[in-house]
Amino acid sequence: MHLTKFIFFKVMGWRIEGDFDASIKKAVVIVVPHTSWHDFFIGVFTRRILKTEINFVAKKELFKWPFGWYFRWMGGAPLDRTSGQNKVEAIAEVFRKKEEFRLALAPEGTRKKVAAWKTGFYYIAQAAHVPIIPVSFDYATKTVTINPPFYISGAIEEDTQFLRMYFRGIVGKVPEYS
Repeated sequence: MHLTKFIFFKVMGWRIEGDFDASIKKAVVIVVPHTSWHDFFIGVFTRRILKTEINFVAKKELFKWPFGWYFRWMGGAPLDRTSGQNKVEAIAEVFRKKEEFRLALAPEGTRKKVAAWKTGFYYIAQAAHVPIIPVSFDYATKTVTINPPFYISGAIEEDTQFLRMYFRGIVGKVPEYS
């Protein structure tokens, strides 16, 4: 743990503002902006430092030999992505089966610049009856910010507009994609 903190804080120069509420065992964690594969490592350092389990879903094929153990150890859950599957409902089922599951997602759905977020994160939170926790990785200030949990109202346009306010002025690793 000391090495992780040393690398993250001293060598890389990052800081963390906020924390995850330990009483919230299940949530959709939206991380914005997602502009680079470097975001993965920032997330891994952050969750280790905060001692908080943060999860992801990936295609079930990744969870087979020889790397399946690694992806599970990293907090992954396999997802059947066969066409015709209701992926929102499949992910909501993962939430139901687990005692603790905080699903990290990038609502942009890509590392490129987008005009609008995809809505899957919202519908997953709705189907799983869990809050959304907005998290930003600001490369300009080297700050990870964990914001308070947001409980959706069912009014997706208004809720999404509110959530986007947390990310105004945040600069990703690739600024032109922010």
